[in-house]
Amino acid sequence: MFDEVSPRYDLINDVLSVGNSRLWRVAMTKALQPRKGMRILDLAAGTGTASAAIAKHGAHVTAADFSEGMLAEGRIRQAGNDLIDFVWADATQLPFDDNSFDAATISFGLRNVEGPERALAEMFRVVKPGGRVVICEFSRPTSSLMRGPYTAYSRAVLPRIAGLINKSAAEAYRYLNESIEAWPAQDRLAAMLREVGFERVAYRNLTGGIVALHRGFVPREPVEIPAAEPVAAEPVAKTPARAKSAVKPKAAASKPKATARAKAPAKPKTAPAKPAPKRTEAPSEEEA
Repeated sequence: MFDEVSPRYDLINDVLSVGNSRLWRVAMTKALQPRKGMRILDLAAGTGTASAAIAKHGAHVTAADFSEGMLAEGRIRQAGNDLIDFVWADATQLPFDDNSFDAATISFGLRNVEGPERALAEMFRVVKPGGRVVICEFSRPTSSLMRGPYTAYSRAVLPRIAGLINKSAAEAYRYLNESIEAWPAQDRLAAMLREVGFERVAYRNLTGGIVALHRGFVPREPVEIPAAEPVAAEPVAKTPARAKSAVKPKAAASKPKATARAKAPAKPKTAPAKPAPKRTEAPSEEEA
């Protein structure tokens, strides 16, 4: 489907968004904060329009997409740009090692992935600890006054205009509308990011919530727990044993007295000599 519309994909988006797609791209790039020397993954990169905007800041961009048609068009448009590499990739099984990138982004592609949670988990895996992920995606208008007109435009007008620009695009943009209506709202996508493991998750609405920009960070490597902490907890476990040892001497000391009194009338002269055998129970105090 996307292979067929790749030659005029960017033009269609500019027309249908009334130019807002350019503003959304600028907002995404600012949120990503690319810098010279950074390695950034642009997932669902399409023809590389967003990748080029990122590369202008000196970052090296890996433009990955599932559509061979989009990648072919991107290689033509970005020919000569040494900072962009176009790579075929499945968003749910990225062909990159762990911690390969300083940051990652995906624009208007996450809702097209079968299993967006897996795609988020893969982005989490390939981004270095402390790195950020930025998602630019269609969302839900925040104003009830905007929702009605926006829904009508998306369902009826958008596919027709797309069809006029490119005959094969009409069906593709009908699917676009269906996928937007089925896509979770802003809060739910933020929750999905947290469930995967991202921290400091936040989002902001663009164009009244028609588009939302989500951001999350991969946690830095966990700090090792000091060895002293487990040791400090041991006296708490030993306290009951000490309490019992204090009680047992009283019970053991009472036994010799009771025995001595019982045997004193029978052998009064030898009574002083017999406490020694009876005191053989004393070592049991140490054993306790």
